[in-house]
Formats: sequence, C-alpha cells, structure tokens
Amino acid sequence: MTFNNSKTIISQRIKLFAATVLFLAFIVLTYVAKIIPYPLFGMSETAWTLILTAIYFLILLYPTLLNYQYVSYSDDGDKIVVRYFSSGILGGRKNSIEIGKKSLSGYRVESKLFGLKQSLTLFQKLKEGVAKYPPVYISALSREEKEKILISLNKHAPKA
Repeated sequence: MTFNNSKTIISQRIKLFAATVLFLAFIVLTYVAKIIPYPLFGMSETAWTLILTAIYFLILLYPTLLNYQYVSYSDDGDKIVVRYFSSGILGGRKNSIEIGKKSLSGYRVESKLFGLKQSLTLFQKLKEGVAKYPPVYISALSREEKEKILISLNKHAPKA
C-alpha cells in the first residue's frame, strides 16, 4: 500500500494563497483606493484592520503550530518507507525513514493540543538495541489515512 497526503497540503497552500490575496485586497481597498466607507458595521478602519490581521496570522500560522507535514507512506516490498517534510511557512528539509519489515520493533502515536497535533514515532531493532526515529507529524493526514498507516504497522510490528 502506498499513499501520500499531497492533496491536503496543496489545499492548505491554496487556502493560504487565497487568504493572502483577500488580505492584500482589503489593505488596497481600505488604505490606497479608499473605496470602503468607514465606519463599517460600527467599527473603524483600524478595528477592521486589527481583526483581519489577527485572522490572517491565525490562518498563516495554523499549519506551523500543528506541524503539518507532507507524508508519503509505503509498505510495498520488504521495507516500510516514510518520507516527510514540513509544509509550514518556511518548509523544511526532506526526511526519509526506511525500516525492513522484519526489523520493525514497534511504533507510538502521541497526541497533543486536544488531539489536534499528532505524531508517529517508529522503532527499529538493531544489533546494539532499539533505535528510535524522530517523530513524523501526522496531523495533516485524514482519519482514513491515519487508520491505513496504523493497520499496516500493526500487521508488521511484533505482537506483545
């Protein structure tokens, strides 16, 4: 089974682009063209600017706060391959985890921020002991995608 969450990440980028265009349009229509009459709904242009700026920054920082990552998962062949990178404002370097199915020692799923920020940590058996990989943040995955990963890992992880 192979899948990735590229559609979710692209959708998030489109929403960010749309929010940027709308915010810039508001700034131009309010301060440059002076087309919008104020007070609007009983609030001054300063109040509207502060409110819309706060909303814009929430939209901008939401994926970063929840560590949204592009995740590609494959259990085809004799290895489990997870490729991932941060999809926030700054992006991040591309990472890859490759574990032989026979050397998979287990995994752990952690949730923070009321379940909004979720991570997956993989463990691999080595001669020296058990290696723990850095967490892969699966917050941007759909419920179905998370279930697919867990079903696959349960299939390959040793039974306790």
